[in-house]
Amino acid sequence: MYYNTKETNALMRNRRSSYPSQFDPIVRTIPKKIVEEILINATHAPNHGKTEPWHFVVFGGDGRKKLGEFQANLYKKLSEKEGNFDENKYIKLLEMPLKASHVIAIGMKRQESGKIPEIEEISAVACAVQNIYLSATAYGLGGYWASGGITYAPEAKSFFGLGENDQLMGFFYLAFVVKASPEYIRKPISEKVTWVE
Repeated sequence: MYYNTKETNALMRNRRSSYPSQFDPIVRTIPKKIVEEILINATHAPNHGKTEPWHFVVFGGDGRKKLGEFQANLYKKLSEKEGNFDENKYIKLLEMPLKASHVIAIGMKRQESGKIPEIEEISAVACAVQNIYLSATAYGLGGYWASGGITYAPEAKSFFGLGENDQLMGFFYLAFVVKASPEYIRKPISEKVTWVE
């Protein structure tokens, strides 16, 4: 089976991260069917041993507020214990999910056997996120993968249905965009590729 290589190349080469300052300030809701299609595409990422280690929790509507409250309050609890609470960061965590149509929590669920090395499971989830990026681009949407805030706090895992051996790998913010990302010129492949023939 052949696909339109010109369009495929253009899609991959024009994929960009779009940040909240580029989102439509009048938050428009992306139809659920489109979000579902994007996630179906995500699940077609390569994965060793067919473990399909990805686990997505989608926050839309009022769920975005629940996410904001959870992450802001967890951040406050953990940072006050460490003595480095920042009110501005707290407010940002509280409000950030409300700027997007949907926020997708990205999780890696480790298979019980542990047969596949963890790095391969993490890599598979990263491939799934690339599929989200490409799909969002194809639908004319914007988004970005954020890994700050509570992402690496073990205390956050259970809220997202993750166990002790699983990983929360960040959040994908999905939105309509009013300001396109600038073109980014990549270094020539000659600087990154070695040919052995």
